[in-house]
Amino acid sequence: MAANAFSSPATGRTPNPKVAPSPSTRRAADSAAAAAAAAAAASDSKARFEAYNRLQAAAVAFGEKLPIPEIVAIGGQSDGKSSLLEALLGFRFNVREVEMGTRRPLVLQMVHDPTALDPRCRFQEEDSEEYGSPMVLATAIADLIKQRTEAHLRKIQAAVSPKPIVMRAEYAYCPNLTIIDTPGFVLKAKKGEPESTPEEILSMVKSLASPPHRLLLFLQQSSVEWCSSLWLDAIRDIDPTFRRTMIVISKFDNRLKEFTESWEVDSYLSASGYLGDNIHPFFVALPKDRGTISNEEFRRQICQVDIDVLRHLRDNVKGGFNEEKYEPYIGFSCLKKYLESELQKRYKEAAPATLALLEQRCSEVSMDLSRLDSKLQATSDVSQLRRSAMLHAANICTHLRSLLDGAADPAPELRGKTTEEEQMHSGIGSWPGINVPVKPPNSSLKLYGGAAFERVMHEFRCATYSMECPQVSREKVANILLAHAGRGGSSGLTEAAAEIARAAARSWLAPLIDTACDRLAFVLQSLFDLAMERCRYQDSKYHQNVEDMDGYVGFLAALRCSYYKFVKELSKQCKQIVRHHLDSVTSPYSHICYENDFLSGVGSVANSMHRFNHFPGVTSFDLSDSGSALEEAQENVPPKDRQHMTPPAKGNESKEVLRESQLTVPETPSPDLPVDMNGGKKKDNGNLNDGGARKRHARMAAYANRNHHNNVIGGDDLGSKSGSSYSSICSISAQYFAKMREVLIERNVPSALNSGFLTPCRERLFLALGFELFAVNDDRFMDMFVAPGAVDAIQNERQSLLKRQKILLSCLNEFKNISRTL
Repeated sequence: MAANAFSSPATGRTPNPKVAPSPSTRRAADSAAAAAAAAAAASDSKARFEAYNRLQAAAVAFGEKLPIPEIVAIGGQSDGKSSLLEALLGFRFNVREVEMGTRRPLVLQMVHDPTALDPRCRFQEEDSEEYGSPMVLATAIADLIKQRTEAHLRKIQAAVSPKPIVMRAEYAYCPNLTIIDTPGFVLKAKKGEPESTPEEILSMVKSLASPPHRLLLFLQQSSVEWCSSLWLDAIRDIDPTFRRTMIVISKFDNRLKEFTESWEVDSYLSASGYLGDNIHPFFVALPKDRGTISNEEFRRQICQVDIDVLRHLRDNVKGGFNEEKYEPYIGFSCLKKYLESELQKRYKEAAPATLALLEQRCSEVSMDLSRLDSKLQATSDVSQLRRSAMLHAANICTHLRSLLDGAADPAPELRGKTTEEEQMHSGIGSWPGINVPVKPPNSSLKLYGGAAFERVMHEFRCATYSMECPQVSREKVANILLAHAGRGGSSGLTEAAAEIARAAARSWLAPLIDTACDRLAFVLQSLFDLAMERCRYQDSKYHQNVEDMDGYVGFLAALRCSYYKFVKELSKQCKQIVRHHLDSVTSPYSHICYENDFLSGVGSVANSMHRFNHFPGVTSFDLSDSGSALEEAQENVPPKDRQHMTPPAKGNESKEVLRESQLTVPETPSPDLPVDMNGGKKKDNGNLNDGGARKRHARMAAYANRNHHNNVIGGDDLGSKSGSSYSSICSISAQYFAKMREVLIERNVPSALNSGFLTPCRERLFLALGFELFAVNDDRFMDMFVAPGAVDAIQNERQSLLKRQKILLSCLNEFKNISRTL
């Protein structure tokens, strides 16, 4: 029988496949598997670290806010942060001599590279993701840190700055670790620095340490008691539960000589009552020798100090210390191993979220590139640019109409203005001629748009009605009164009072009208920014980026100027219209002062004025304070009993002249109408009231006579005292003024301002803007979009975005590969 093909050549037996390998074989296999697993883990760890380092460099260069796990070193000045950084790096570069921690943060990216037997340090260029050439000399590293710090602080004119310096160190004896070294806390500013430097450093450190993805490495000297720690409260403000804080007690060797008993050591190492049961600080001592030694000797001294500290606690302290509990937290080597493992653990936990964030950022950069490409294309496609610009202008006009019609978006309490704020921002303070503050209803509410417009209208009414007819001097009254008396007629005092009221209305109401128009124009101009905000919000909400014109600063400025010009023209037109109404109301030909409902309400003043009008000796009144009402002794003044006497022939002759001069005038007074005792004429001054030049005056006097005729009560001599005549004229003038004001404010002004401001904004705004902005040739139109250097600026921005996109896509691909190994 043939032997089995799988039998042993010596015995001819088939080997038993179930025979277990020898122990030595198993140990070798386990060792090989462990080594392979360790190598794979180390490779994955290094890949994650490199990916995060590149991402961090991109974040610093482009100002990205990425939640990258980082360690932030915090502590007071001279607490040993610089020595700890040198120990982590594995070589000295005299960072303490340049005092880098006092003014500007330093991001140390430590990369473990077994091939780098000498440290290679490269600095990231300012405002770029690129790194410079490797630097080997320690003095060159220190000098560059000092040079960059001072140059940047001079540029921004400050004592400290949160903008970091990024240094990448590749070395065979440093761990894969990234630490941000911050300025050290100080109690008092150095000589030559601002007094506010300590507060600025504290604020900057809190800002750097506040993001939840950052771990805090807090250093404190061992000579400081827990109960008297100066900066522990500042750390509690940042991380109240110390969940992401690692506390390091530096210069621990200075404290060792104080320990004699085991309980003293254990009590200090536990920090009981100050940090909590689950918080374990690290206790580190480093070489004190600052002499010139080799890097290898420096690392040997670090290891020797760790050995000496443990030997002292075991041999020189009675009972030693609780090694099982506290030994993992004593010595630099333990801290270094913990920092590296903790950061790698955070890297692994943060990788999925970082991947998602990178995908989002890459998408955003792609959208920004598309926007810039559209702008560049638009510079060569005028028709498309015209369409986009017109749509944007139409959208702005639509939002302006909405704000005028009433809107609650944006929030009025944030973007509206009170009456006082409107006055302050418009530069138009109090109302002219008004000495008391005008507080309309809702003056304390923040309003805009149509609501603010109506409030200004109401404020204008309040201001106008708070004005009384201004006092008129006796000289003005005498000038007007005596001039009217000289013209003849029976209503000289009435006409004088009306003329005084007209002059007061023209001089005092006109400034109020102009102020109201200016305030309303300011309310309308303020709406442009709100309309722009609503437009941007709508575009972002509905993703309408086709008409996104935010980047075209020249066009937006031209659109704003055109809108302001439109509102300014409306204000000018409204002033003219309302001034026309004022001129109409205050015209001598206006019947406002002679309407029956007004004159019948004047009462006793009207009766007095009627008796004044019929007193034949008006020209002899003395309105001065000391003068008499009627000077009997004047020459050429007829006696009282002859004042009413007119020769019949001359009287008939006068009437005949009047009738002949008014034959063709339809409004010639009829002989049947009642006349006064002088026949409607006076000849005291020798001036006949002929119908040619005075017919309008005669008609108004007759009109006034008819309204006053029924109010004649006896023949009291009111002209016997000058004070009585002056006060009577002022009183009736005030009532005429109030009537003119009422007619102007209640009938004319509101409708004129509403139709002059609001109606054009609703109906003609887009037409006016379009005519000015778009009814131009292509060259002039493109001047608003392609300013000198604008295309170059867009091209430069596009190149920067392309570079940023390239870096982010590279990081994204790396994190995708990392995520597959998790």
